[in-house]
Amino acid sequence: MKPFNIRDIDDTQAPLMEHLIELRTRLLRAVVGLALAFAVCLYFADDIFALLVRPLAEAFPEGEGRLIYTKLYEAFFVEIKVALFAAFFISFPLIANQLWAFVAPGLYAREKKAFLPFLIATPVLFALGASLAYFMVMPTAFTWFLGFEGTAAGLPQEALPAMGDYLSLVMHFILAFGISFLLPVLLMLLNRAGLVTRAQLATSRRYVIVGIFIVSAFITPPDVISQLMLAVPLLVLFEGSLVLMRISEKRAARDAAAAEIEQPGADAT
Repeated sequence: MKPFNIRDIDDTQAPLMEHLIELRTRLLRAVVGLALAFAVCLYFADDIFALLVRPLAEAFPEGEGRLIYTKLYEAFFVEIKVALFAAFFISFPLIANQLWAFVAPGLYAREKKAFLPFLIATPVLFALGASLAYFMVMPTAFTWFLGFEGTAAGLPQEALPAMGDYLSLVMHFILAFGISFLLPVLLMLLNRAGLVTRAQLATSRRYVIVGIFIVSAFITPPDVISQLMLAVPLLVLFEGSLVLMRISEKRAARDAAAAEIEQPGADAT
């Protein structure tokens, strides 16, 4: 039996401490980057909020429409939320880079090559979803919402959105569409991990379609237009994921066949 040696404990703790120190350094850099982006965005908070308000302003008739705040501190906290919201998107490349720099050394070259496309596709797909929400869904939904203005029993029925409520609605739209557009990344990762196959997803297509419409109904505001404008792109992304899985499976089969051909020669030597 090997005698107890305190050095053995020190040797096993040293790599762990090095990883913890590196993790602390990476987290500190990410937090500093987020804080600097927040400071810059706070200075331009009014301009950023004006950009977010534009879909609503264009939905109102010319010369009409206004935003109100019912609490004295509401406008201030709206600027804080806008700055933090924008700062996260600006600093996301730095945060993702620090995460990748911490994880990458522990991966094999083949694993890095397989994971890197997902790291690149994530912000691209999120930006596509957020852009769809901002340029198409929000203007359409706001125009539909404002269509309820008029009179009720002779009393004027007017839309007076509060700043905080409007910002929450905009963030809801952008996050719902941005995160939902990450569906191909999720499906491809599950496929690479061997948890699902293309054949299983294709067989369950009808259930996936129902699930997409249910999810769209829950994560979008309660109007049919927004739900359809999210569900339809998700169906397209789902079918596109099946195509990518077919290509990936064919490539894997081709590589396996090539490896089997080379193996007999290697054994003979």
